[in-house]
Amino acid sequence: MNVNSDTISKTNTAIINNNASNPYITKKCLNMSSYNKNKTQQSLKNDKKFCFIICSNNKQYETECIKYINALNIPDDYSIEIIVVHNASDMTSGYNAAMLSSDAKYKIYLHHDTFIINKNILFDILEQFNDSSVGMIGVVGSTRLPKTCIMWFGWRIGHLISNSIYRTTDSVLDDISEPTHVEAIDGFIIITQYDITWREDVFTGWDFYDISQSFEFRKAGFNVIVPPVKSAWCFHDDGIMNLDTYYQTRLIFMKEYADMLH
Repeated sequence: MNVNSDTISKTNTAIINNNASNPYITKKCLNMSSYNKNKTQQSLKNDKKFCFIICSNNKQYETECIKYINALNIPDDYSIEIIVVHNASDMTSGYNAAMLSSDAKYKIYLHHDTFIINKNILFDILEQFNDSSVGMIGVVGSTRLPKTCIMWFGWRIGHLISNSIYRTTDSVLDDISEPTHVEAIDGFIIITQYDITWREDVFTGWDFYDISQSFEFRKAGFNVIVPPVKSAWCFHDDGIMNLDTYYQTRLIFMKEYADMLH
């Protein structure tokens, strides 16, 4: 199979950390200084391609995250592209810039401190996306967002391994036996098979972009799901949360999606 090694542009793209041992993985670094938010989406998608999108400001985390991606098993005739976004002013604009720069049908948006430990995750993604009504997959989600719109104050489903400054935990939030519809998913990993613009016109920080995008997919008529898993798909080294603007952004979210809230 052939890998599309086109650069995003000569001015804002550099190929980084080429993996000579695996010719089916290409890596790119996107600098936000030349991002044009008015750029149109690519109409023709490569349905044999996965794109991992990472906003990063920490080289150590970035390198570790990519190391785990490099170890994944790749389905026959498929290729992987990795886009690392540097200097993003917020998550939504960073994700939009990367989304518009890739023709991959399947996109995996993940935090730089999320490490994929399920080496067969790409096969699992394809299995779930056999259902064309499924637009977005998460690992942790809320079947019914609480009135506060704070996901961790309500009932969640999913399975992950996470680390705080105190301990590492392997958490099964709720054991499900089939793909389960949720209202919102946690943004440490978001997987899509369709491109919908991230709401950078509303969310200009690092909070509620994930719940917003979940709502945007549902508004577009797609299902957002958490699949059943026997073991965690990823490890999230989340450390200490920064909630400086979280509650202010929550009010913005609640106003924007008032007609979709309970």
